[in-house]
Amino acid sequence: MVGDKARGEMNAFQRNESKETLFTFISAGDDPPKGDFPVQKKSPKLCGSNYPLSIAFIVVNEFCERFSYYGMRAVLTLYFLSFFHWDENLSTAVYHAFSALCYFTPVIGAIMADSWLGKYKTIIYLSIVYVVGHLIKSVGAIPSLGNQVVHVILSMVGLFLIALGTGGIKPCVSAFGGDQFEEEHTSERNKFFSIFYLSINAGSLISTFVTPVLRGDVKCFGEDCYALAFGVPAALMVLALVVFIAGSGLYRKTPPQGNVLLEVCKCIGFAIKNRLKNRSRQIPKRDHWLDWASEKYSKQLIGEVKMVTRVLFLFIPLPMFWALFDQQGSRWTLQATKMNADFGIYVLQPDQMQFLNPLLILVFIPVFDLGLYPLINMCKFNFTPIRKMATGMILAGMAFGLAAIVEIKINETDMPRLVPEESLIRVLNLAKNPVQVTIQDRDLFQQPVEAFQNPAEYSKLILNGEQQSLHFTLQHQGLSLAFNYTVKEKSVYSLIVFEAEGSLSSRLITDLEAKPENGLAAVRFINGLSQDVNLTIDSKQFIAVQKNYSASEYSLLERDKYNNGKCITEMGEFTMELGLLDFGASYTVVITNVSGGAVKTWKSEDIKANNVHMAWQLPQYLLISAGEVMFSITGLAFSYSQSPASMKSVLQAGWLLTVAVGNTLVLIVAQAAPMAQWAEFVLFTVLLFAVCIIFSIMGYFYVSVDPEDLEEKEEKRETASGGNMITLVTQKTKL
Repeated sequence: MVGDKARGEMNAFQRNESKETLFTFISAGDDPPKGDFPVQKKSPKLCGSNYPLSIAFIVVNEFCERFSYYGMRAVLTLYFLSFFHWDENLSTAVYHAFSALCYFTPVIGAIMADSWLGKYKTIIYLSIVYVVGHLIKSVGAIPSLGNQVVHVILSMVGLFLIALGTGGIKPCVSAFGGDQFEEEHTSERNKFFSIFYLSINAGSLISTFVTPVLRGDVKCFGEDCYALAFGVPAALMVLALVVFIAGSGLYRKTPPQGNVLLEVCKCIGFAIKNRLKNRSRQIPKRDHWLDWASEKYSKQLIGEVKMVTRVLFLFIPLPMFWALFDQQGSRWTLQATKMNADFGIYVLQPDQMQFLNPLLILVFIPVFDLGLYPLINMCKFNFTPIRKMATGMILAGMAFGLAAIVEIKINETDMPRLVPEESLIRVLNLAKNPVQVTIQDRDLFQQPVEAFQNPAEYSKLILNGEQQSLHFTLQHQGLSLAFNYTVKEKSVYSLIVFEAEGSLSSRLITDLEAKPENGLAAVRFINGLSQDVNLTIDSKQFIAVQKNYSASEYSLLERDKYNNGKCITEMGEFTMELGLLDFGASYTVVITNVSGGAVKTWKSEDIKANNVHMAWQLPQYLLISAGEVMFSITGLAFSYSQSPASMKSVLQAGWLLTVAVGNTLVLIVAQAAPMAQWAEFVLFTVLLFAVCIIFSIMGYFYVSVDPEDLEEKEEKRETASGGNMITLVTQKTKL
């Protein structure tokens, strides 16, 4: 069967890695090109085996480079959101623009290596570009260096150079490693690719767990330490370059041998151009449109290009899978910032959840290859590669369906979305007795508000313009007091009612309009004492609050228990306990009195804490990782088995371009059609299911072939029809 044949030819892929591909424009597994080349020296062997010593430098280089790339990318979305203060849509769009560029640039690197510099020099030169990009990116994350424009320019230049570097060396490193082996050591070379892709997963797994810790748990310049989170990957890339250069004297270096991708593109271009020039009805038709290239290109090349185009046609629906898959680092990370990350013994950073994907891939590959697929075969079900890929699409769509459900549950704790001519208001009664509050021409607050009663949900105020003066009446112990306050649209207010100098008074203060970002907690203080106070929440937070129920600004804090606060008054210094300030919550803390060496406080929750646990993201990560194994690895193996030996790299180029196009689709949706996040998840789910149906129909009519058999048939067909072929002059057509 085709699936079994594909697994045999692509064992290096299936045992290890699905994100990276054996992307070589002169494939390491292909027959060596014919011709006279310099005799390559033999590299020293590892411990008397057939493994060249040089591959140790290549494997370490790949581990460090992948640590560098995935570590930097793990914190990128939150960097845009928190450091640049961009909104979620713009942050997502730039993230996916960068990801798309990283998968377009391998074509450039492959052409440089195979047509100009050779693999070794291409890796060296582009790694230097890579290092420079990392250094610029790290410097751009230092808050004290210039204004935001400077930071944005440095970051974008750095990301461009990183994309050029990581994409440019992608098609070279694995092929260069394969070049180190002698032709008779095929089994050792296959095992090298297993170790090579294991190093990729190890670098990805470790970096996606470590760099978010460097960002969130280490503080520098008074905030999250993005400079360190980018600096450590930069250091790993410098180490990767140093290690690679250190092995220079051991490498077998093959000269540039020509780029088959360019030949394929030229052949297709010539066929189209020649067909357009020969549109006369007097010219006999040809069996295939690529036959119009026969005046310039060999029958063998044309036949091989025909095989490639059949598979590339199947690639057309594939970008939609990658559009969903790569949102783990953008939309899913943003979703995690609005969830409860406390796992008891450890509090995860929201961008750390990405480490689940490489971890699950390492688990699922042997489980699927050694357990699931053999079990399905025992059930006599023909689980073809096309069906596996379609199943992978379905699993990814289901993952996004679950993400939509989680997002809906998260939204239940969000503040209502405000519209023009609308505001929200609530009452905090800090007096000793119940108070009845009425607003002229408004039917709100039907029941009296008890003293220090936990505030109810915000009530909606409909205004008659951008702002409006409202008349408030307070009834307290038989007395009625009136106040006027101006309320602005799309704002949130708390009406504070308190007793001052023996009479009832009030104050209208502005509340937060949305949850604090990145799972932080917000807290403000109302000073109910008759003297000013200075508050210290932790060693970094110092707040001064004036007397007589003045309110402080909101302070953003990490989620934690704060029971060692200090309150300094004219009477001395007192301890202050705030308790737990939870993820995404907003609090108002009222200082009521001082007693027994401690400050007495009353705390109300203005905005509810994140009550959906981050563990609810685990099912969607399980589904999309299982989908990746079925879709990506099977797709690579299938396309590899359906192409002639000389064209395998062309199909791998097409495969990487589907990833780039998928990221471009996310960019377009994020910028062109902004919508509620749960609705966007549903949209991508529906689109992928629709594409899955189209792909299944295309796969139903696709006939799997053996490239060698197809080449023989093509040669026989060309021989039989050669007598009827009319020779054409392409510059000036004549019969």
